[in-house]
Amino acid sequence: MFAIGESGKMNESEQIISGSFNRLGSSAHEIDDDSVSEAGDIGDRALHSRNGTEEDMVLPILKQHSFKETLLEKDHNEARDELPWFLAYISSRIHLAVLGILGVLTRYLPEKLFGPQVVGATSDHSYMYIDLPPNMVGSFLMGWFGVVFKGDTSNFSPELAVGLTTGYLGSLTTFSGWNQKMLELSVDGYWVFSVLGLVLGLFLVAYSFIFGVETAKGLKWAFNRTNLSSKCQVKYSTTSQTILIVVMVTMLGWLWGVSVTLLMKDFNTDSSTAHLWLGCIVGPLGVWIRFYLAQLNGQGVGRTQMMKWMPFGTLIANVTAACIMAAFATMKKYVKDEHFDIVATGIQFGFCGCLSTVSTFISEFEAMKESMHPWRAYVYTLTTMIVSFTLGTLIYSVPVWTEGWSYFGLQLICP
Repeated sequence: MFAIGESGKMNESEQIISGSFNRLGSSAHEIDDDSVSEAGDIGDRALHSRNGTEEDMVLPILKQHSFKETLLEKDHNEARDELPWFLAYISSRIHLAVLGILGVLTRYLPEKLFGPQVVGATSDHSYMYIDLPPNMVGSFLMGWFGVVFKGDTSNFSPELAVGLTTGYLGSLTTFSGWNQKMLELSVDGYWVFSVLGLVLGLFLVAYSFIFGVETAKGLKWAFNRTNLSSKCQVKYSTTSQTILIVVMVTMLGWLWGVSVTLLMKDFNTDSSTAHLWLGCIVGPLGVWIRFYLAQLNGQGVGRTQMMKWMPFGTLIANVTAACIMAAFATMKKYVKDEHFDIVATGIQFGFCGCLSTVSTFISEFEAMKESMHPWRAYVYTLTTMIVSFTLGTLIYSVPVWTEGWSYFGLQLICP
């Protein structure tokens, strides 16, 4: 138990620690419902909190800071110099863009590796959908860098910590691609596969996240036991952050330059990779929009902040991306042009894939499950899935039922 001061109330750090617990069950404490909607992305507020207050509260699940460690971190954060606000602002957006592009590239690799051309474990016509492997990998890594090691990363660079979770892991995973594959299966009459894909997909990414948290906890425990943590700790400094910004700007210019060059090369010759390079170009736009929408998480609705527990930012991002994904899938179905197909697929893969996220979605789901009202986790999940699936199905199917329908001035040839 924590000692209570003369005022009879716990101070801020004590409240943070008393809210943490061991998932294995030794000392469970219920999580404050007002913080569960902030378990994932919270936009600029994650940068302002600097790991000392809000970030330690957003996901108490399995955060194993001691009382002494929390006080030391708070004192360190208060004492260090900060980057000028405009430099921090630019730095955060560049981090999001660079790591978002890397997330797009990483998502492409397991899709191809586990797809029908190599391993054959996933396909577009199975409940083992093509985006399942990257969604599982991203959810696993969210347990590492979004929960257990997020504080350590933030001590070095808050912008890098946000870039890894919101930028890289958010772009590595995609909710819109998952939703689109399931609704296409249902439209084609494979309802059983569609339901299995939704249920199995949720189950696998949830347990990937939990497995990531547990393995990261074990690694951190072993690391601390060797007394290497104090020797290897890299602390925040304006010099290191300036160097990191220069590196990130250079990487962004190189990634965009290479993507544009390869897109121009493959646009008329190889459609199988052209959409990837276009996705790398437009992907950061999806990341930035999701980052701004994340500021709605934890804010509720109206002046009274009703339903503050609902992560409206993540919800809007996932539903919007699912609708845009369905719209382009519809146009691809009827606009018979190879170049249009490349552009549409690139926007789906890059922009929609980065605008939507599974890693953040599943971290919020797990936080809600541990709150005082665990049923809210399932309300949030069902709301996201049902709204996305319903709107996506309407967008994808309505033109099929309407012959001679014109879309954006293009006459669509309906069967």
